[in-house]
Amino acid sequence: MDAPGLGGLNWAVIIIYLLATLAIGVWFTRKAGQSTEEFFRANGRIPSWAAGFSIYATTLSAITFMSTPEQSFLNDWSYAAGNIAIFLLVPILVWFYIPFFRKLDVTTAYEYLEARFGPSIRVLGSVLFVLFHIGRVAIVVYLPTLAISSVTDLSPVLIAGAVGVLSVIYTFLGGMEGVIWSDVAQAIILLIGAAVILIFGIAAIDGGFATVAADAAADDKFISADNWTIGGAAAAIPIIFLGSVFNNLHQYTASQDVVQRYQTTDAPGGAARSLMVNGFLALLTIPLFYGIGTVLYSYYRHAEALPADFNTSAIVPYFAVNVLPAGISGLLIAAIFAAAQSTISSSLNSISACVTVDIRDRFFPPRDGQARSGVGFSRFVIIAVGAASVAVALYLVATDQAETWDLFLSITGLFGVPLAGVFALGIFTKRANTFGVLCGLLFGAGFAWYVQNVVGLNPFAISIVAFVASVVFGYVFSVLTKSFTLRTDHDVLPLTIYGKNKQLANSGNANTIGIGFR
Repeated sequence: MDAPGLGGLNWAVIIIYLLATLAIGVWFTRKAGQSTEEFFRANGRIPSWAAGFSIYATTLSAITFMSTPEQSFLNDWSYAAGNIAIFLLVPILVWFYIPFFRKLDVTTAYEYLEARFGPSIRVLGSVLFVLFHIGRVAIVVYLPTLAISSVTDLSPVLIAGAVGVLSVIYTFLGGMEGVIWSDVAQAIILLIGAAVILIFGIAAIDGGFATVAADAAADDKFISADNWTIGGAAAAIPIIFLGSVFNNLHQYTASQDVVQRYQTTDAPGGAARSLMVNGFLALLTIPLFYGIGTVLYSYYRHAEALPADFNTSAIVPYFAVNVLPAGISGLLIAAIFAAAQSTISSSLNSISACVTVDIRDRFFPPRDGQARSGVGFSRFVIIAVGAASVAVALYLVATDQAETWDLFLSITGLFGVPLAGVFALGIFTKRANTFGVLCGLLFGAGFAWYVQNVVGLNPFAISIVAFVASVVFGYVFSVLTKSFTLRTDHDVLPLTIYGKNKQLANSGNANTIGIGFR
């Protein structure tokens, strides 16, 4: 398959987009350099709607931008149950999680874990996040690079540089405020891009929407009765929904890239509103992104056939560069860039927050006892991690050794949902202790590995098993080993739902606890 050139107009659209994101980072450089409070939390002045757009853009990567239409192109809309699961979580997050993050005035989610279980669990949670997201950044650079370079004449090095290097630069310059406002612009671009490809796709089919609907109904491309049958040939919506609840619980409670947004608004109410905005956008994703896959299924059924042995992961950029008018296809490539860069920049800033706050500031405080105000170290972390991730992505492109990196992500990812179980044990139980939740984390990851590699369950069922195992084993071991409880320096009741409205008592040594008793 010969890869077509993009042409001058498409290049102009892409370059304008890339320069605009860079300009946002430059605009916020001075504010971001004032303190780590500015660099990581934007001093709490982000509007709730912007924080909601940022959460949405962070959780929707370029992989999702391409794989969601691929899922509905090949199968149906059953995975949309995962988007609906977010709405079940919003009231739980608002009532039971955000109040604790705001009460502790934390920069990272894992500061709560130290207050509740001690420094070992905090460091473990933070390091697991950092390792997974270093790998994730590399994959988020690699997969779009592979897909776009396979359907255009663009060099993989150029694509990886545009996606990765520019993300590093504007994250380095603008801090969290620059990241969030870039996320807002990128979320708007990717939504417009999705709407454009949907509209043009329908218009390109003889009979338009009626043909698309008829094809989808005839070939079970929406939702069928089989989707409600557990163990059937089609994906089971109950399993997808429940598994997505636990996947989202991890993303929204135990993953620093999302939790960090809760502290960028001026009040808990703002954080709650940001989640509602994100929920609305997640709902909007269903007709847009799943609709694209269904429209492209109908288009390539009637209008023309795909090349032999075509990789359907590249179905969206392939349609964009071969069917859409000049300028519009450039917008679609820019939308894929936007989806990738919003995820990358969020991961880089959050990794830097974890390394700076959970490692450097926690264990290597300044000798004079004064708080650090500079952000030089934080920016250095962004450069180092970003450069390493882009280098790994280019290595994967050059050597086609993605399976090894997938194994790394698989191993570190096994701890994600069990870590959400640790947060749940800390908030919803009084008996959970350090030894118990550590056992729960290990057993949860172990069961996840077993049902994934031995039993062969689908990813949603794996998430259910991982969360339940971590909570059950964590609680049981806590009860059996209650003498191992390490939080003896202050009352843990205010850190649970049973003392939700109770103020924390200062132990007299804030550095030991490592949270904001300010």
